[in-house]
Amino acid sequence: MKPPVIFLAGPTGSGKTAVAVSLAGRYPIEVISVDAAQVYRGLDVGTAKPDKDLQARVPHGLIDVCEPSDVFSVADYCAGAKVLIGDAHARGRIPLLVGGSSFYFSMLENGLGALPPADAEFRAKLTHQAKRVGWPALHQELDALDPASSGRIDRHDAQRIQRALEINWLTGEPVPRGSPGGGIGSAMALTKMALAYTDRAVLHGILAARFKTMLDEGLVAEVEGLRRLPGVKKDSVAMRSVGYRQVWRYLDGEIDCSSMCAEAIAATRQLAKRQLTWLRRSGGVVWFSANEPRVSEVVATYTEAKLSLWLNN
Repeated sequence: MKPPVIFLAGPTGSGKTAVAVSLAGRYPIEVISVDAAQVYRGLDVGTAKPDKDLQARVPHGLIDVCEPSDVFSVADYCAGAKVLIGDAHARGRIPLLVGGSSFYFSMLENGLGALPPADAEFRAKLTHQAKRVGWPALHQELDALDPASSGRIDRHDAQRIQRALEINWLTGEPVPRGSPGGGIGSAMALTKMALAYTDRAVLHGILAARFKTMLDEGLVAEVEGLRRLPGVKKDSVAMRSVGYRQVWRYLDGEIDCSSMCAEAIAATRQLAKRQLTWLRRSGGVVWFSANEPRVSEVVATYTEAKLSLWLNN
């Protein structure tokens, strides 16, 4: 029998952490974070990172594993996750991977060679933009998003610039580097679940309120502290996270507070849209309504049914 692994995904703000904590209280589960920003120490408020009390009760793997000046790639994530998954199985426990970084889920399941397919709509927009401004200008845009890729691509190489921008846009992550290791999909018994609100307007309201709460909880002060750390710059990978880059611009005097809030909320909505798009393209995902008041119980019932053989051994 293949060892079980649970994926719990969904857009930002859909209540994944609460459901994961509920599952961890019911079953022999070890939680592993799947969040490209929560890996960085000091990015707490703006990533809605589980607080110290919660992590003391329910430890989360792959949180606070590197400095905000570091570059932590999807290859690094997959390597770390595979170790934690193996450790959990060795202890007779079930790994529960929870988070919103759909690209990390995909690369972990399918291997680093499994990049997103071409997006015709995005490519058409990019081609139209290139006709107006030229591919060298788009190469500059790529450099701001993914300096490592731009450094490998000639500023006139339209095909590679287009593909690199496409990957960055669809995944929210730089083009992965590293040897294309295999995924866990064929070796593990995956249970893939996702949470989402049925009404997009409800999610948008939650995301707006969530960002305002982050401001109340000290997001601006958090970014001020990060700016003082050695090696942390505006174009650091960690500082390109949603919310952080808008606050950085505000602290630089480029935008006022009202514009910062509007841009951050808009960027969060775009992130949620990309996360949902990616998940809908994934196969084998069972969806649960985040609107459901008893969603933790509903997910637990489904999980127990899926894992009954393992749990009863």
